[in-house]
Amino acid sequence: MRNKLVSFVIPCYRSEKTIEDVINEIEGAMDMLVLYSYEIILVNDCSPDNTWDKICELVREHDEVRGYNLAKNFGQHCAIMAGLNEAKGNIIVCLDDDGQTPADEVGKLLYQIEKGADVAYARYAHKKHNLFRNFGSAMNEWMAHIMLGKPKELSVSSYFAARRFVVDEMIKYKSSYPYVIGLVLRTTKNIVNVDVTHRAREVGESGYTFSKLMGLWINGFTAFSVKPLRIGTLMGGIFAGIGFMYGIFTVIKKILYPDLPAVGFSALMSAITFMCGMLMLMVGMAGEYIGRIYISQNNNPQYVIRDEAKHEESNE
Repeated sequence: MRNKLVSFVIPCYRSEKTIEDVINEIEGAMDMLVLYSYEIILVNDCSPDNTWDKICELVREHDEVRGYNLAKNFGQHCAIMAGLNEAKGNIIVCLDDDGQTPADEVGKLLYQIEKGADVAYARYAHKKHNLFRNFGSAMNEWMAHIMLGKPKELSVSSYFAARRFVVDEMIKYKSSYPYVIGLVLRTTKNIVNVDVTHRAREVGESGYTFSKLMGLWINGFTAFSVKPLRIGTLMGGIFAGIGFMYGIFTVIKKILYPDLPAVGFSALMSAITFMCGMLMLMVGMAGEYIGRIYISQNNNPQYVIRDEAKHEESNE
């Protein structure tokens, strides 16, 4: 008897040629896991191709599939939040729409949840991304460790399973800048890794550009950490101390050696330029925090659902 509901949340972007295979793979895997029923929530992040039409087709063909169409491109993490808000399962599984995350290995994640873990993240021994994406993933891991307190031995990815109470806490976050990894890390420390296979992309290419990756990193540490501001304060104190000590040194040197010629214009200008650059950088960082507070206070939405498709009827 199937007594637990598993909700699969999949953000979709340029996936009209891949999402059907992902759905079929989920169905094949869940047919083998007889203790679970399941639902599949597809969130189209305003994809420029025919992804939404494909989702509507899948909704008509599969009873377990529901689709949501966002009014504009809000980004992967906002699309995930839209899916999490609609998920009804006892366990929620998030994965990608391109087939690189192996849906047929979901049983490994569910097994760790049943063993007592609150969240189970997929860990890949060898990622089949290109060099740019692998670099982005490494930077994301580093940022999560330094800024968010992620344990160094823990690997995070877009493929994970979480208990219901974890997701309930995550969706309480209403700010305009969600960061899923940060929401998980601030909710629980009972997180484990599961080794799975990472596949090469067969169709298309990653939607993450350098600017999107930069935006993701900035969002991660400004949404859930004040460490950048503290680093700025520390650096300001260090440079102020250096400047004070150098000032004392200059006065003493002038007293002891009054006939020394005045030199050091280039060094002085370099120091002034460097300090002004650091000041502007930290002012900009503070402005980033203040701007996000302002936007959040204006209730800027995480996402806006334009259309919804369920098995009974398709809203196109």
